[in-house]
Amino acid sequence: MKKLFYIFCMACVIVGCARMGNPDGGWFDDDPPVVIGSNPADKSTNVKNKKVTILFNEFIKIEDATNKVIVSPPQLEVPEIKAAGKKIIVELQDTLKDNMTYTVDFSDAIIDNNEGNPLGNYTYTFSTGDQIDTLEVSGYVLEASNLEPVKGLLVGLYDDLADSAFKTKPMLRVSRTDSRGHFVIKGIAPGTYRAYALKDLDGNFRFTQKSEMIAFNHQTFEPSWKPDTRVDTVWRDSLHIDALLQVLYTHFLPDDITLLAFTQIQTDRYLIKTERKDPEKFSMFFSYGDSILPVIKGLNFNSDSAFVIEAGEKLDSIHYWLRDTMLVNQDTLRMEVSYRMTDTLGNLVNQTDTLDVLAKTPLEKRLKEKAKEMEKWQKEQDKKKKRGEAYDSIYPVSPLKVAYNAPQSMDPDKLVTIEVPTPLQHCDSAAIHLYSMIDSVWYESPFVFEPEPNMMRKYRIKADWQPEREYSLEIDSAAFVDIYGVASKPYKQGIKVKSLDSYSSLTMKLSGFPDTVTVRVQLLNGSGATLKEVVAANGQAHFDYVNPGKYYVSALLDANDNGIWDTGDYDADRQAEAVYFYPREIECKEKWDVTQQWNALAKPLYQQKPSAIVKQKSEAAKKLKNRNADRAKQLGIEYRKTQTVKLDKKQ
Repeated sequence: MKKLFYIFCMACVIVGCARMGNPDGGWFDDDPPVVIGSNPADKSTNVKNKKVTILFNEFIKIEDATNKVIVSPPQLEVPEIKAAGKKIIVELQDTLKDNMTYTVDFSDAIIDNNEGNPLGNYTYTFSTGDQIDTLEVSGYVLEASNLEPVKGLLVGLYDDLADSAFKTKPMLRVSRTDSRGHFVIKGIAPGTYRAYALKDLDGNFRFTQKSEMIAFNHQTFEPSWKPDTRVDTVWRDSLHIDALLQVLYTHFLPDDITLLAFTQIQTDRYLIKTERKDPEKFSMFFSYGDSILPVIKGLNFNSDSAFVIEAGEKLDSIHYWLRDTMLVNQDTLRMEVSYRMTDTLGNLVNQTDTLDVLAKTPLEKRLKEKAKEMEKWQKEQDKKKKRGEAYDSIYPVSPLKVAYNAPQSMDPDKLVTIEVPTPLQHCDSAAIHLYSMIDSVWYESPFVFEPEPNMMRKYRIKADWQPEREYSLEIDSAAFVDIYGVASKPYKQGIKVKSLDSYSSLTMKLSGFPDTVTVRVQLLNGSGATLKEVVAANGQAHFDYVNPGKYYVSALLDANDNGIWDTGDYDADRQAEAVYFYPREIECKEKWDVTQQWNALAKPLYQQKPSAIVKQKSEAAKKLKNRNADRAKQLGIEYRKTQTVKLDKKQ
């Protein structure tokens, strides 16, 4: 019995021990990879070898080396950069330059192979001369038209200050912008420089194609440095701060270079494509407009008076509406097209092409689809006839599908717009009526009906819309008849103009803007789209009839007073027209008269556009995960590993 009792006790102990808990996966590897050496050694001088090997304490990999790793000075032959086990191998293909500092800036591309712990911003440096150049400059590249950060743009320096250098010489030292448009150029020697930005389409590190986005200015600078202090945060874990430390560091200047990027107008003219998506028209698209339209000679049809021509505002897209339904039903239009194009010397010369323009949907397929529709309609009429209901014996003709933009609730400063799908043969303005209700009686109300400028198929109705008044817009049938004889059906829309008490007003008092240039101020919605625009006068911009909501404000310096933003031109030494943003959100409420002071120069351009309407969002910086702190908390033990995060004072 004693023996059996002993066996029973031992079994209970074993079972009890088995229930104490399950082992987890142990402590995480939250440490970043560490550089333990390199050949040649980092910051070596008098280097002649074009191959660099960097050694790490664990297996590593490189993320997106093509975009993240920057070699400076720029290499015309693309370097080979690869991770192999616990090392990175960089092989330069270009001949090394004498007395030159070389930097391989890996940014945050290096991570460990298993856990993805980032090394952080790492730069390897060597020199072919007797010394290492250590100066740095930094700044931002913004899109000139809207101050959006430009990601992935090449930024470079020249010590040749002539304007021609940007087009004739490769950049001296380079970097690339991140998601904030921010760049840092390292390894710079003392001297005087100019900075440029370039979307380098052909990989030659200079501006050679008009289609390349560029940025330039005439600012020169001399890189320098000074001792400075920053605040570093010591984290206990991902949620708790241990301490804020004052840390000495080397502050490189300038650190606020701002470049405004634009793409020049493509003035070289050539035919991009010809298409016929709809059987009723075909379109020709050119790279640039011309005041002389193409001349078309039909080869399998008579082209005399065959078209209604609709040209875009810039004359770079031209639509040819076919008047005759016989031509609409012809699947292939063969024609001889004469137009002007740019030759190799940049001159406009006559060019003649023979084109076959094919309908996207052949006539046979269109007829089959039409037959199916008629068959479906006939079955519906037969069912109605059997049920003794009213039915049609003639297939109805579809009316002209007119798009009316006449809202039921109207702002006093808005227009009613009307758009037709095809060019009109007949437009009867006498068939358009506007009535207003005064003391419960409807009266005819005056209005102006006119075409939209530079738009063949769009019209507008302007009227003196009185607050709190009801209107009725009524349009008779056949007011609009298109070139195929298709007429519009009757239309009626009630319109109520809102009370003045339902609006706010906004006044921007401006300073820092030049007095000699037209300043166009735009009211923007939460998506950054323009809702209203006014021309500033007497140092202020005033917006009436502002609906309650949250808004943003921008301004355009319209140098040529043409009402639109104009891009720059490098050869003409012309910058794109300047754009500014009021840096804060503005809230407007009913019956409020809001006034804001706006100094355009109070903040640098790279800090002006409110983050809520910036479309190019900043990517989160890679951080160590510090998962061991969470594990220690679960286990009920103390774990402390300091993690220092450097705060950029500009963020």
